[in-house]
Amino acid sequence: MSGIYVHIPFCKQKCSYCDFHFSTNLKLQNDLVDSLCKEIELQKDYLSEAPQTLYFGGGTPSILSQENLSRIFEALHKYFDLSQLSEVTFESNPDDHSVENLRFWKSLGINRLSIGIQSFIDRDLKLMNRAHNADHAKQCVEQAREAGFESLSIDLIYGIPDQSFDQWKANVQEAIQLNPDHISAYCLTVEPKTALAHMVAKGEIFEKSDEVIEQEYLYLHQTLEAAGYEHYEVSNFSKPGKRAAHNSNYWSGKAYLGIGPSAHSFDGNRKRQWNISNNPTYIKKLRTSEEWFDTETLKETERYNEMIMTGLRTKSGIDISAWPSKTQEELLSSIHKLPTQLKSSIAEDHGRIRISPERWLVSDAIIREIILSS
Repeated sequence: MSGIYVHIPFCKQKCSYCDFHFSTNLKLQNDLVDSLCKEIELQKDYLSEAPQTLYFGGGTPSILSQENLSRIFEALHKYFDLSQLSEVTFESNPDDHSVENLRFWKSLGINRLSIGIQSFIDRDLKLMNRAHNADHAKQCVEQAREAGFESLSIDLIYGIPDQSFDQWKANVQEAIQLNPDHISAYCLTVEPKTALAHMVAKGEIFEKSDEVIEQEYLYLHQTLEAAGYEHYEVSNFSKPGKRAAHNSNYWSGKAYLGIGPSAHSFDGNRKRQWNISNNPTYIKKLRTSEEWFDTETLKETERYNEMIMTGLRTKSGIDISAWPSKTQEELLSSIHKLPTQLKSSIAEDHGRIRISPERWLVSDAIIREIILSS
């Protein structure tokens, strides 16, 4: 199974916590789409099989004009065999869910929306500088259903400064009432050089303690599981049969092609490449047929370490039974040397290693201790 990711590097405004690559200047939208289409043509032979998933992320894909979105789809259909697509995901913001837009997106073949709700509380949305309000957040899912979208995912954020535990519980309950197929929930991280980091540095807001964040995470885990959602990856929950196929490909090491500024690609073996993270430079290099990406070939140990880093964030964990015996021994030895508190978070079963979902918040700490030496 393989997939295509298309990065749309534009947003209406900058969220206070975001450090992804994007621009709020839409003047280059047409030129950028020209370059996206050119890259699609140039990368037509990257995948060795017809893609089964297509994912539009960003940035904010839903900010694109209908004309430009049509152009991207036309290029994809021209240079790739899209007959095998089972999942076409489109990230959208609630404030972009007009009847016209929703119908148009569906007409293109988009069959799954990933909606950036983040919170159902106006104060939270203002703090994060989101473009929508609480009413949009509550209405957008029903609007999408009325337009014919059957597969819907919503995003939530926990660890929001000044949000009470009762408010977090209310957010989770609101999400359950909307009954989406899939919920992604992320801990708010204060990234350097963001507006949120500036507010923390000035003492205007305060980060929540690890203990409070763990309390919110465990409530999320227990409540969504009780409501029929499977917690299958540290940040992702789904109804039965509704896992995100595209993202699951990433975690299981499948091949994918990334199109657009800052997008990454992987051949499913050891070769990675990543595009320039600068819109004007990306446009210029595609226009002049200069190379617009860098590449690397992973060493064997680096590839196994990637499997550890991605696999231990999932419910299925990692299967090391087919790994070289020396590599297995090194990993198991590192696990057995872990401090008791971390070691107790790991389960070993016939060559498969997992971290308990209740302990996924410490997965990074565990992975740092067991990473293989080069």
